[in-house]
Amino acid sequence: MSELNELYQETILEHNKNPRNFREIEDADKTALGNNPLCGDALQVFVKMDGDTVGDVAFKGSGCAISKASASMMTQAVKGKTREEADQLFDEFHKMVTGEMDIETEENHLGKLRAFAGVLEFPARVKCASLSWHTLNAALHDAGEISTE
Repeated sequence: MSELNELYQETILEHNKNPRNFREIEDADKTALGNNPLCGDALQVFVKMDGDTVGDVAFKGSGCAISKASASMMTQAVKGKTREEADQLFDEFHKMVTGEMDIETEENHLGKLRAFAGVLEFPARVKCASLSWHTLNAALHDAGEISTE
Protein backbone atom coordinates (compact mmCIF):
# COMPACT_ATOMS: atom_id res chain seq x y z
CA MET A 1 0.00 0.00 0.00
CA SER A 2 1.34 3.42 -0.87
CA GLU A 3 2.20 5.97 1.79
CA LEU A 4 -0.58 8.21 0.50
CA ASN A 5 -3.20 5.43 0.78
CA GLU A 6 -2.01 4.65 4.30
CA LEU A 7 -2.32 8.32 5.26
CA TYR A 8 -5.83 8.43 3.81
CA GLN A 9 -6.83 5.28 5.69
CA GLU A 10 -5.44 6.71 8.92
CA THR A 11 -7.39 9.94 8.35
CA ILE A 12 -10.65 8.07 7.83
CA LEU A 13 -10.08 5.85 10.88
CA GLU A 14 -9.20 8.87 13.04
CA HIS A 15 -12.37 10.74 12.04
CA ASN A 16 -14.46 7.64 12.68
CA LYS A 17 -12.95 7.17 16.14
CA ASN A 18 -13.08 10.88 17.06
CA PRO A 19 -15.70 12.52 14.84
CA ARG A 20 -15.63 16.30 14.72
CA ASN A 21 -18.84 18.28 15.21
CA PHE A 22 -20.72 15.18 16.40
CA ARG A 23 -23.49 16.97 18.26
CA GLU A 24 -26.82 18.71 17.85
CA ILE A 25 -27.15 22.41 17.22
CA GLU A 26 -30.16 23.41 19.32
CA ASP A 27 -30.93 26.61 17.39
CA ALA A 28 -30.14 25.26 13.91
CA ASP A 29 -31.69 27.19 11.03
CA LYS A 30 -31.72 24.15 8.82
CA THR A 31 -31.76 20.42 9.38
CA ALA A 32 -32.23 17.28 7.33
CA LEU A 33 -32.38 13.55 7.91
CA GLY A 34 -30.39 11.10 5.79
CA ASN A 35 -30.90 7.38 5.60
CA ASN A 36 -29.25 4.54 3.71
CA PRO A 37 -31.50 1.54 4.44
CA LEU A 38 -29.24 -0.87 2.54
CA CYS A 39 -26.40 -0.59 5.05
CA GLY A 40 -28.14 1.01 8.04
CA ASP A 41 -26.40 4.42 7.98
CA ALA A 42 -28.70 7.12 9.37
CA LEU A 43 -27.84 10.66 10.35
CA GLN A 44 -29.18 14.14 10.91
CA VAL A 45 -27.32 17.25 9.79
CA PHE A 46 -27.74 20.58 11.60
CA VAL A 47 -26.79 23.92 10.04
CA LYS A 48 -26.70 27.36 11.64
CA MET A 49 -26.43 30.00 8.95
CA ASP A 50 -24.80 33.39 9.41
CA GLY A 51 -26.30 35.26 6.48
CA ASP A 52 -25.25 33.23 3.44
CA THR A 53 -22.38 31.57 5.30
CA VAL A 54 -22.40 28.24 7.15
CA GLY A 55 -21.73 29.58 10.64
CA ASP A 56 -21.90 26.18 12.30
CA VAL A 57 -22.62 22.66 11.13
CA ALA A 58 -22.88 19.38 13.00
CA PHE A 59 -24.28 15.88 12.73
CA LYS A 60 -25.68 13.07 14.87
CA GLY A 61 -26.40 9.51 13.95
CA SER A 62 -24.89 6.13 13.37
CA GLY A 63 -23.16 4.41 10.53
CA CYS A 64 -20.09 2.66 9.30
CA ALA A 65 -16.58 4.11 9.58
CA ILE A 66 -16.69 5.63 6.09
CA SER A 67 -20.06 7.26 6.69
CA LYS A 68 -19.08 8.75 10.05
CA ALA A 69 -15.64 9.91 8.86
CA SER A 70 -17.17 11.51 5.77
CA ALA A 71 -19.70 13.42 7.89
CA SER A 72 -16.97 14.54 10.27
CA MET A 73 -14.69 15.80 7.52
CA MET A 74 -17.62 17.37 5.67
CA THR A 75 -18.51 19.51 8.68
CA GLN A 76 -14.95 20.74 8.91
CA ALA A 77 -14.80 21.47 5.18
CA VAL A 78 -18.01 23.51 4.90
CA LYS A 79 -17.91 25.47 8.16
CA GLY A 80 -17.30 29.13 7.29
CA LYS A 81 -18.08 28.59 3.61
CA THR A 82 -20.86 30.32 1.69
CA ARG A 83 -23.81 28.25 0.53
CA GLU A 84 -22.39 28.49 -3.01
CA GLU A 85 -18.98 27.19 -1.86
CA ALA A 86 -20.66 24.34 0.06
CA ASP A 87 -22.64 23.47 -3.09
CA GLN A 88 -19.40 23.43 -5.07
CA LEU A 89 -17.75 21.08 -2.54
CA PHE A 90 -20.82 18.82 -2.64
CA ASP A 91 -20.64 18.68 -6.43
CA GLU A 92 -16.89 17.99 -6.48
CA PHE A 93 -17.10 15.35 -3.73
CA HIS A 94 -19.96 13.58 -5.51
CA LYS A 95 -18.09 13.61 -8.82
CA MET A 96 -14.95 12.30 -7.11
CA VAL A 97 -16.61 9.30 -5.40
CA THR A 98 -18.64 8.39 -8.50
CA GLY A 99 -15.67 8.58 -10.86
CA GLU A 100 -16.94 11.59 -12.81
CA MET A 101 -13.86 13.63 -11.90
CA ASP A 102 -10.17 12.80 -11.92
CA ILE A 103 -8.88 14.61 -8.83
CA GLU A 104 -5.31 14.34 -10.08
CA THR A 105 -5.92 16.23 -13.33
CA GLU A 106 -9.04 18.33 -12.76
CA GLU A 107 -9.01 21.47 -10.63
CA ASN A 108 -10.91 21.04 -7.37
CA HIS A 109 -11.22 22.37 -3.84
CA LEU A 110 -11.38 19.02 -2.01
CA GLY A 111 -8.14 19.17 -0.02
CA LYS A 112 -8.22 16.51 2.70
CA LEU A 113 -11.54 15.20 1.37
CA ARG A 114 -9.47 13.50 -1.32
CA ALA A 115 -9.07 10.75 1.29
CA PHE A 116 -12.36 9.37 -0.03
CA ALA A 117 -11.16 8.95 -3.63
CA GLY A 118 -10.50 5.27 -3.01
CA VAL A 119 -14.18 4.66 -2.22
CA LEU A 120 -14.75 4.51 -5.97
CA GLU A 121 -13.09 1.08 -5.96
CA PHE A 122 -15.86 -0.20 -3.66
CA PRO A 123 -19.20 0.73 -5.31
CA ALA A 124 -21.24 -0.38 -2.28
CA ARG A 125 -19.37 2.21 -0.16
CA VAL A 126 -20.02 5.23 -2.40
CA LYS A 127 -23.40 5.79 -0.74
CA CYS A 128 -21.76 5.50 2.69
CA ALA A 129 -19.31 8.27 1.81
CA SER A 130 -21.88 10.51 0.14
CA LEU A 131 -24.84 10.19 2.55
CA SER A 132 -23.79 13.08 4.79
CA TRP A 133 -23.14 15.27 1.74
CA HIS A 134 -26.59 14.58 0.28
CA THR A 135 -28.08 15.28 3.70
CA LEU A 136 -26.19 18.57 4.01
CA ASN A 137 -27.35 19.52 0.52
CA ALA A 138 -30.95 18.74 1.52
CA ALA A 139 -30.59 20.89 4.66
CA LEU A 140 -29.09 23.85 2.78
CA HIS A 141 -31.86 23.72 0.19
CA ASP A 142 -34.71 22.98 2.63
CA ALA A 143 -35.42 19.56 1.17
CA GLY A 144 -35.96 17.85 4.55
CA GLU A 145 -35.34 14.09 4.40
CA ILE A 146 -33.40 12.02 1.91
CA SER A 147 -32.85 8.32 1.38
CA THR A 148 -30.04 6.84 -0.69
CA GLU A 149 -31.68 3.55 -1.67
